[in-house]
Amino acid sequence: MSEGSRPASLLVRTNLILAVSSLLIALIVTTALNVFVIDSISQRSADDAAARLVLAAQVWVELPPGRERAFEAELFNNHGLIITSDLQDESDELPQAGYFRLLQEKLEKRLGQPVRMQAGDDLVWVTIPVGEQSLQVGFVPTLETIQPLYFGIVIVVAGAVIVLFTSFLIVRRIARPLMVVADRVEAFRGNIDFEPLPETGPREIASLAHNVNTMAQEISLLLSNRTTLLAGISHDLRTPLTRMRLAVELLPESVDPQLVSRLSRNLETMDRLIADALSFARGAEEHPQRADIDVVLRDVVGSFMTPVEYRVVNAEPKELDVAVSALRRVLENLLVNGIQHGGTVRLERDGSRLSVIDDGAGIPEEFREQVFQPFFRLDEARSTTTGGSGLGLAIVRQLCQSQGWAVWIDSSSGGGACVVVELKPSKR
Repeated sequence: MSEGSRPASLLVRTNLILAVSSLLIALIVTTALNVFVIDSISQRSADDAAARLVLAAQVWVELPPGRERAFEAELFNNHGLIITSDLQDESDELPQAGYFRLLQEKLEKRLGQPVRMQAGDDLVWVTIPVGEQSLQVGFVPTLETIQPLYFGIVIVVAGAVIVLFTSFLIVRRIARPLMVVADRVEAFRGNIDFEPLPETGPREIASLAHNVNTMAQEISLLLSNRTTLLAGISHDLRTPLTRMRLAVELLPESVDPQLVSRLSRNLETMDRLIADALSFARGAEEHPQRADIDVVLRDVVGSFMTPVEYRVVNAEPKELDVAVSALRRVLENLLVNGIQHGGTVRLERDGSRLSVIDDGAGIPEEFREQVFQPFFRLDEARSTTTGGSGLGLAIVRQLCQSQGWAVWIDSSSGGGACVVVELKPSKR
């Protein structure tokens, strides 16, 4: 079985393994019981029954006249046997149980000649030659031994029930902590308020929970320090940047105007980089709050000087738990990017799915993941004259990841780019 075709559930996999092993055990037990116990009992039972039938016929022949009726009554009451000298030719089929074939073999071995067995009137009749005459001994066919097939079925069914029940308890004890670990790890976005996993249960599960808690604490501390450092550096750079702007403005008119222009453009680029860094630092630390999503989106669209079409495909739900400032920065970056490279841009809302669609050149499919990397520029599809720090989509991806949102790029019906943001329910 290939890895792709194997059951994904730990419970199903464990049950399959235990079911196969229990089936093998049941087959081995059934075979062993049949060979060493049932077959031996059947041989002994058939031999005893043959001896009893032959002895009954021999005793009946040697009885004094007039004692036959009393002996027949005793045989019937004590042994369930009926003996008669009036031979009957019954035509019913003999029961197919292997026990009767074995009994016939034992009778023929004792008597040294073939023995006829037939069925009739709910009895099995055995014709036994004794001396010059033959007698018929009948018995109710209740002397069948335990059938190995039925015995095996009982073992397999009982074993399967026991295996399913015990494996359910065992796997549940293991799977439930693992599911809790998986849910917490999936919900973890580097936030400091990560709820630690309970370090209880089996030693391996407790060790896993402890390691996950330690890892989450270290990652949270690392991201917090990184965000604080980034925000601090970006904030502190604003002061010397302002001084440099002032110095450029105060340069004498004799300075080459082209040099002044290059200095101004470099300062603007630095200012955008600092603004992007501060935007990311603030958005990564924000917590969700209940908000009317339609009001937020209309406010974002209305803040642009360039007209941006806003269309609602599905207005439900009306309210969502979102980090409003982070959502605004995500949409502003996407809309600015679309305006710069696409011209006409529209924002569509379909429930909790937001799409920013432009009519530009679009993004080739092989580059739709790379464009989310910092400072990646798709020069073949994007104009290099539009400026930008190269961090816009990277900040979008980082903010979405910190809030548990999904973001990806598709092609629009008009051939441009369609950036989709899925506002998944927050797991914080």
